[in-house]
Amino acid sequence: MNIRFPGKTAIVTGAAHGFGRAIALAFAQRGASVWACDVLADELEATRQLCADAGGKCQVCIVDVRSRDQVFAFVDEILAADGAAQILVNNAGGVLGQVGRSLEAISQPDWDSIFEVNTRGAFYFAQAVAPSMKAGRYGRIINISSGAGLGVSLTGIQAYAAAKAAQIGLTRQLAQELGEWNITVNNIAPGFVLSNPNSIKQFESYGEDGQRALINRFALKRLGTAEDIANGALFFASDHANWITGQVLSIDGGKL
Repeated sequence: MNIRFPGKTAIVTGAAHGFGRAIALAFAQRGASVWACDVLADELEATRQLCADAGGKCQVCIVDVRSRDQVFAFVDEILAADGAAQILVNNAGGVLGQVGRSLEAISQPDWDSIFEVNTRGAFYFAQAVAPSMKAGRYGRIINISSGAGLGVSLTGIQAYAAAKAAQIGLTRQLAQELGEWNITVNNIAPGFVLSNPNSIKQFESYGEDGQRALINRFALKRLGTAEDIANGALFFASDHANWITGQVLSIDGGKL
């Protein structure tokens, strides 16, 4: 499939590295006007430079997705510059440096912070772009969840599993609400990919035997790449997915 996005504006959150960087680069390479955000300034600038080196257009901005004011101000800036935003990829998320601990050890700030970045941010961005998408009677919202949202989390972090499951529920609800305006809302649930410092640290902690056991849980017997996840986002944003909404696509190598 020859997927291109000329004349389309794509917002990618959490674009400083990993999935977000790969997604921003993939859209920029295919002609979209990309607006990428994160809280990591140096790495976000590196994403912008990669897009430019590939001949694409990418503008970046420091945005904390937990702040409704920052999210709406960023979207207003995009609309003022490009007139509309047709594609939104809610990728920002993660475990915020937390590790698996017993239920009794989890504080309220520990719980709330993971929900804020993984679920609240996706809601704020959908809220911010919806009026423009409705006015244009066109939109593609793609939420990047996790296999943890469909089962259990390898991290052992209760809030992460719950927040990612909540994001999947939000995806399905928004798909029903926004469908009459030709706005699709879909979700990608990645498997284990070495895409950022946290996932690399987690993989290294398993040791050689644990790493082998993890890989053997995949039908394809290998880890995926950030580009595999980006390909799913390209598909959901393309005309090939015109009649697909409210769905979860597991990109996980056939996790057993």
